[in-house]
Amino acid sequence: MSIKLKCLSHTPLRGLNDPGADVVREVDTVLAQARAEVEAFDPELIVIFAPDHYNGLFYDLMPPFVIATAAESVADYQTLPGPLSIPRDLALEMTKFILDQDVDIALSHRLQVDHGCTQTLEELTGSLTRYPAIPIIINSVAPPFGPYRRVRKLGEAVGKFLATLNKRVLILGTGGLSHEPPVPLLSGAPDEIANFLIAGRNPTPEARAARQARTIAAGKIYGTEACAQTPLNEEWDLAFIDLLTNRRLAEVDDFRIDEISKAAGRSTHEVRTWVAAFAALAATGPYAARKDYYRAINEWIAGYGVVSAEQA
Repeated sequence: MSIKLKCLSHTPLRGLNDPGADVVREVDTVLAQARAEVEAFDPELIVIFAPDHYNGLFYDLMPPFVIATAAESVADYQTLPGPLSIPRDLALEMTKFILDQDVDIALSHRLQVDHGCTQTLEELTGSLTRYPAIPIIINSVAPPFGPYRRVRKLGEAVGKFLATLNKRVLILGTGGLSHEPPVPLLSGAPDEIANFLIAGRNPTPEARAARQARTIAAGKIYGTEACAQTPLNEEWDLAFIDLLTNRRLAEVDDFRIDEISKAAGRSTHEVRTWVAAFAALAATGPYAARKDYYRAINEWIAGYGVVSAEQA
């Protein structure tokens, strides 16, 4: 058994509303190094913890956690279309193991996944199918949210399962850090928006284009006085990264959802995927971790970070 971890921010605005060329080159260099490390490791399995942004999961049935035996990309924000390469039987074995650990998780045999899952797979492997991958979606944008301790316990259950495998496994967490794109809330929403949040699957190309245009427009003013969204919070981001890299994971049990939303933005809760990823790694034994990169990038509406870890 050999396990490595990478946690990355993702952003739908990469390539659509970029910062200066120097910053883009900086991020490209970091991602190229991360991809080279993945290729050198040559994982036999990827487990990716990811959020959804009202593309595959809606309020008609919104599970806190869901694992997929089959998944298809919705190809939003310039991401690749097509299926992921999911080892169905292994995903089912993992599901049963997680349930046996007293952690409730939903199961999908036909999941739709968006850029929150596929962008990181593309950036680190160049494909959606190069390596077998099991996606685990953690609700991170649709309140109410369960406590962070439950996310940690989910990760621990996954890690215990991975420890039974004689495989090279790459654990990915994708999302965050601080950010608040224009994602609507169900509470108080007009009927048209509420209906979308409840059952908005498979939108028309025109509807998807309009949604993308709204996100681009938000990126162009993000961090300025014209923007009503919560600004990026570099201090919060770096403190969170420090918590993970210094193996203080138990402290997430004290996280307060409302406090995080106010301090760093409502979509900062995508860091739940990072919590699960690190908890999975920690369940296999001691680990060593490092911060590879961090920059607050308003144009991408993201505190953009990359963190790596491996068994010590």
